[in-house]
Amino acid sequence: MKLQKILSRLQKLHPKEIDLSLNRIKTLCERLGNPQDKIKAISVVGTNGKQSTINAIFSILKEANIKCNVYSSPHIQRINERFIFNNQQLKDEKLADIFEEVEKINKNEPITFFEILTACFFYKAAQYTNNINLIEAGLFHRFDATNILKNNLASVVCSISKDHLDWLPEGKRTIEKIVFEKTSSLLNSNIIVSKQNLINTTKYIKKTILKNSSKKLFFNEDFSYSIGENGFFYYEDKFGGLKLPLPNILGQFQLENISTAIATIRQLNLEIKDDDIKNAITKIESIGRLQEIKSGKIKDLIKNNQLLLDGSHNEDGARVLNEYLQTLDCNKHFIIGMMSNKDHEKYISYFKDISSLTTVDIPNQPNAISGKKLKEKFKNIENVKYEEDIERAIKNLLLKENDILIITGSLYLAGEILNLN
Repeated sequence: MKLQKILSRLQKLHPKEIDLSLNRIKTLCERLGNPQDKIKAISVVGTNGKQSTINAIFSILKEANIKCNVYSSPHIQRINERFIFNNQQLKDEKLADIFEEVEKINKNEPITFFEILTACFFYKAAQYTNNINLIEAGLFHRFDATNILKNNLASVVCSISKDHLDWLPEGKRTIEKIVFEKTSSLLNSNIIVSKQNLINTTKYIKKTILKNSSKKLFFNEDFSYSIGENGFFYYEDKFGGLKLPLPNILGQFQLENISTAIATIRQLNLEIKDDDIKNAITKIESIGRLQEIKSGKIKDLIKNNQLLLDGSHNEDGARVLNEYLQTLDCNKHFIIGMMSNKDHEKYISYFKDISSLTTVDIPNQPNAISGKKLKEKFKNIENVKYEEDIERAIKNLLLKENDILIITGSLYLAGEILNLN
């Protein structure tokens, strides 16, 4: 109860949810003693794959008995997910104490919710000087609250694609502009660039970071992977090759994220053993990202049918989700809810072989598009219908043996499903 009251107050400190600027976060962190200058960090930027890449790096570091702090966003179920210290989520009472302390130091000055959360993370992280901090950038990065570090161990550039275009000026809503916003202010250390969807994206990244003096590694140039025939994949970089078991998470795109994680770890020369990497990639924790739900109240509604939950919400996310679904020989039923500022028609265009599609409202999200309006945008899809209630949407599905249900379109929807489950 105390935590929720504090969060409510923090959300009212600024009239806007997002206000891209570094002034407020810098001012508050100065009052806090500039804690961001006292930590060892790996910064992770991009559009898709950030959380999955962080999860893979985190799993490897834990397996090697290296303590980590992790800052990510948004949370799926509980805000505690954003605040991991010494490899553990912070509990409500301790999280509330940090928020309250930083709130007092802020002295009621205007600051966005994300900015003050970021300051809270830095403030607590500075207490663990030997830990490695895995920090996920928010919107774009150049004016994102996480971008006040003066140095870091590495910057990881995950897949970049079109998203959040409403925050860019008209006429500049291009992939080149997005690449500039995400990579032009990367620090001089190590830059590891994951696989990109388009050749031009890699070209724009290289152009933007040309004068950056970092050691630069690019997927398929400095590190790569290939899939073996007998339940393994092969990773290779300048340090040699690794024959690795397939991970415990679904989707070939996850092999791209895991390879980027391995490249980052090996570049930093942390003396991590090959066996640590082999063991870690079978223990990656991931929620809301192509996650199979195997038990719970929602799963019980479809009995023996498979239930997949995925928070993808932009065209690149749809593309990689569809690539995975195309490897499955079965009927595919979709339940989709999305936020208003997404390219809904572009998102749905990537999916093939849709047996049925049900649009839903996302509860507790005023910035979500209504399921009714979403249905109208999907009117070219056969068998599309709208249900206001998620449980009713599931109950009204006509699932046959071996059919699967995919619930997707938003991380916020994924959170609601997990809470209901």
